[in-house]
Amino acid sequence: MSNSFFRFKQFTIEQDKCAMKVTTDSCLFGAWIADNIKNEKTESSIDNLIINNCLDIGTGTGLLSLMLAQSNKGLHIDAIEIDKDAFEQATQNVVASPFKDRIIVQNVNANKFNPPVKYDMIISNPPFYESELKGDDRKKNMAHHNEGLTLPELLDTIKINLGSNGTFYLLLPFKRNEEIKKLIIEHEFDITQLTFIRQSVNHGYFRILLSGKLKSQSSTETIIDEISIKDENDYYTPVFTALLKPYYLKM
Repeated sequence: MSNSFFRFKQFTIEQDKCAMKVTTDSCLFGAWIADNIKNEKTESSIDNLIINNCLDIGTGTGLLSLMLAQSNKGLHIDAIEIDKDAFEQATQNVVASPFKDRIIVQNVNANKFNPPVKYDMIISNPPFYESELKGDDRKKNMAHHNEGLTLPELLDTIKINLGSNGTFYLLLPFKRNEEIKKLIIEHEFDITQLTFIRQSVNHGYFRILLSGKLKSQSSTETIIDEISIKDENDYYTPVFTALLKPYYLKM
């Protein structure tokens, strides 16, 4: 997936200026969020549950924002990105899409972001490798190693900007499983779902898809499940196919 562009059914991601390219796990993350929103609307005891706005922290190419705009016609998204080149690329991708009127891309540091509203939903595919060995590529260091935003700072930003009934979604490496659980407790959140991701049924877990809410007085049950991207014959699994079919061009 390292081409200069990646074409989806309803939009195209140009990515030559971005350190972080479109990946299978990021596509799965976007589709998983969209599916969770659909299920939440279906199962909610609140009639006509409406999710009006979303904050995308560290939007990169704009992939997640575009996937969610496609799947939620009434959703308005603020997508923020600290890297200037990535911001310009995300803006380019949004403007060229059918969803340009519902996504606003801003070149801003999440720590300094001060919106006038709280968000129904906050999403982030944050840097993965905090405190690990860095390479020589500054942009990849920023994207991979939390040089601009640590995980505790990200959770602080989410807590400040999430509405009282809002939900946040994170994509994280499996190696940070225990760390994120501890940080979630420290920041007074409840985890509503943990989905562990395998490259195939023959591999161990390598990613976590996590959803959470502000801590409530009542006990919150955490849904725990898993998804394998490919089966034992190296074909996409039925679950993965069902999630990505609305987006992938050749599916």
